[in-house]
Amino acid sequence: MPAKRPAPRLALIDEQRMNDAQRALLEALRAGPRGKSITPRGPFAVWMHAPEFGDLAQKVGAHCRYKTALPPRLSEFAILCTARLWRAQYEWFAHAPMAEKGGVKPKTIHDLRAGRVPKSAPKDERAIYDFVQELYKTRRVSDRIYKRVHAFLGDAATVELVGILGYYVMISMTLNVFRMMPPQDAELAFAEPK
Repeated sequence: MPAKRPAPRLALIDEQRMNDAQRALLEALRAGPRGKSITPRGPFAVWMHAPEFGDLAQKVGAHCRYKTALPPRLSEFAILCTARLWRAQYEWFAHAPMAEKGGVKPKTIHDLRAGRVPKSAPKDERAIYDFVQELYKTRRVSDRIYKRVHAFLGDAATVELVGILGYYVMISMTLNVFRMMPPQDAELAFAEPK
């Protein structure tokens, strides 16, 4: 039997009942790289309650997902590291399949989900893992770890990596505060706090 899930703190807004600003946000989402079939779920469902903010946030998110210098494998790996640290169920649900499709090994995904260091991951993923762990724990990155990541990303992609991490922390906070969960039939990635 699936674990009982907390109820979302904000109602899903039915498309037929959206006001003009909410409709404009939905149209902006559908006109962008996410595609015409997107429905307001996860963070997008939350942002429907503050559509002007949501429009700005989704534009940053579209850049983070589709336009950075990081290859999808590294971007999605960084997103999974963030989802795991924040125990953001919906973020994990949405991005674990994308990470695997982007080239992150299933064993690496399994290790991250279990909270283990992904020891069999390639060197670039391990460097990003260490970068993410140190940044989130100390709020800084040492010269040694910075140099490891910068050596293969360079200036622009290192800046964009930090942007991706910041954006997905915002997503994690949004999902966790407003209790946005994966669909009822989807397995939860982590035990929910009591």
